[in-house]
Amino acid sequence: MRAGRMHADEADIDVAVVRGLIAAQFPQWADLSVEPVDTVGTDNAVYRLGGELAVRLPRIEGAVGSVEREQQWLPLLAPQLPVAVPAPRGLGGPAGGYPWSWSVYRWLDGENPSVNRVAEPGLLAEDLAEFIRALRRIDPSGGPSAGRGVPLAARDAATRAAIVELRGIIDTDAAGAAWEEALRIPERSGPPAWFHGDLSPGNVLITRGRLSAVIDFGCMGVGDPTVDLIIAWNLLPADARGVFRAALQADDATWARGRGWALSIALIQLPYYRDTNPVLAANARHVIREVLADHEHAS
Repeated sequence: MRAGRMHADEADIDVAVVRGLIAAQFPQWADLSVEPVDTVGTDNAVYRLGGELAVRLPRIEGAVGSVEREQQWLPLLAPQLPVAVPAPRGLGGPAGGYPWSWSVYRWLDGENPSVNRVAEPGLLAEDLAEFIRALRRIDPSGGPSAGRGVPLAARDAATRAAIVELRGIIDTDAAGAAWEEALRIPERSGPPAWFHGDLSPGNVLITRGRLSAVIDFGCMGVGDPTVDLIIAWNLLPADARGVFRAALQADDATWARGRGWALSIALIQLPYYRDTNPVLAANARHVIREVLADHEHAS
């Protein structure tokens, strides 16, 4: 699924490292099998521990903050959400050459959906909207801020730099025009709310075509929750987006901001992961095509 390491400063993680960490810090699980989980995730490595647990270890220092965030907040959010989310079972620390904190979670069954292979896209759209609505209803008091709960303008420099890198790879004139239009959308004026921050095919699990779990809350926080609309373009087919939008009662400005978020994330991901994470790069290309098609149609 990957062509190589994704980050220059990535930690060395393998089965032996995970076995050593478990044996030293959770001896009650030392006899359980350890198997790598092939995911498209970029910030964390995941290993299955026996049949009921999963180990999640940051690959880079920038992802370490998500360990504490998930350990603290997921147990409080979980009872108020309509589908399963990761349940922390242990918090590990640096040892054996591995430098950071890491987590053990309950294993969640299900499969990641694939773009253009969703059996019941309208039902999945409703499920995703229900999850987002429930998340936004949770009291945000004291919740952590996070990088994706900000106005689109905060991503302007990084997005423009990515567009320059993508010359000759995508239609950068069209992408630049769509981004300029996104920047003209009024900022959200409502109160802060909880958001997941990275709703994408790799972070949702389905069972028999319906949403059964949402995973990887490393980007979660409290702020402008518009970013969670990105799943309309990175997973849902065009004919299911209307169902999703209607279920969220998203007005024109909110929908356009969500489309801007999807475009910005995809533009930044594509040049960075083009050679090291082909699945994520392919999804980024898909998002760019879908957003530019929407932009052309709206124009």
